[in-house]
Amino acid sequence: MGLLDSEPGSVLSVVSTALNDTVEFYRWTWSIADKRVENWPLMQSPWPTLSISTLYLLFVWLGPKWMKDREPFQMRLVLIFYNFGMVLLNLFIFRELFMGSYNAGYSYICQSVDYSNDVNEVRIAAALWWYFVSKGVEYLDTVFFILRKKNNQVSFLHVYHHCTMFTLWWIGIKWVAGGQAFFGAQLNSFIHVVMYSYYGLTAFGPWIQKYLWWKRYLTMLQLVQFHVTIGHTALSLYTDCPFPKWMHWALIAYAISFIFLFLNFYVRTYKEPKKSKTGKTAVNGFSANGVNKSEKQQKNGKAKGE
Repeated sequence: MGLLDSEPGSVLSVVSTALNDTVEFYRWTWSIADKRVENWPLMQSPWPTLSISTLYLLFVWLGPKWMKDREPFQMRLVLIFYNFGMVLLNLFIFRELFMGSYNAGYSYICQSVDYSNDVNEVRIAAALWWYFVSKGVEYLDTVFFILRKKNNQVSFLHVYHHCTMFTLWWIGIKWVAGGQAFFGAQLNSFIHVVMYSYYGLTAFGPWIQKYLWWKRYLTMLQLVQFHVTIGHTALSLYTDCPFPKWMHWALIAYAISFIFLFLNFYVRTYKEPKKSKTGKTAVNGFSANGVNKSEKQQKNGKAKGE
C-alpha cells in the first residue's frame, strides 16, 4: 500500500496547503508590483511578452525551413534605417536614464526604488520601460539574419541573449522600475549606441567595412560590461543595499553565463586560426546586422556594390 492509498487525507491536505501557499505567494507578488507601470503597454500581464518570445523561438526554428528554397532578401536600406534607428532609441534611453538619475540624486553605489510619482522617478521608470521594449525590437536582428539566410549567425549565444533579455526585463519593469535597475540599463544602452553605430556603418557595404577596424573591441567592451555589472552588484550585496537580494544573485549568475559565452566566442573568432574565410564574422555572435561582400550581388547579376 502506498501513501496515496494509506493516507489519502494527509496527502490531499499537503497538496491543498501547497496550492494555497502558491496562490497566496502569487497574490503577494502582485500586491508589491510597481503601481505606476501596471497600465502601461505589455505590463498588465506577462502573457503578451511570453507570447512574443514564443513566436520568436518558433521563427528561429521554422524560419530557416521556410527560407530553405528561397533566395535571400536584399535588405541594405532596411538595415541602414533599422540600425541607426536603434542608435537613436538607445541614445534616447541613455539620456533619459542619465538625466533622470542625475536630477533625482541617484547613487551609483546603492539606490533603492522610489515608487512615488516624482517627475524624475517616473522619467526613470519610463526610460526603463523603453529599454524593455527595445529588447523586443531587437528580435528583428534574428529575423533579418534568417531572411538573409545568414543562419550561421543565429547561434545559441544570439538566441539566448535576445530571448532572455526581453523576457526577464519584464520582471524588472513590473517590480523594480527604478533604483539599482537603472545602472545596468544605462550602461547597456550606451554600449548599444556604439554597437548599432558599427552595424549601421557596415550596412553601407564593403567600401566602408575596410575602415571599421574596431569590431573586435566591441566584444571586449561587452565583456568589460559584464564584469562591471558583477562588481557593481557584488558591492550592493556587500553594503546590504535595500534592493531585492534574489535579483542581485540572479543578475550575477546571468552575467557570468554571458562572460563564458562571450569568451568562448572571442577565443574562437579572434584567437584560433581560421582555415578558411568565406564571409564576414559576426561581431559578437548575436547582432552584427550589417551587409557583407556576399550580398553585393544584385538581381541583375552585377558584381559591383550599391
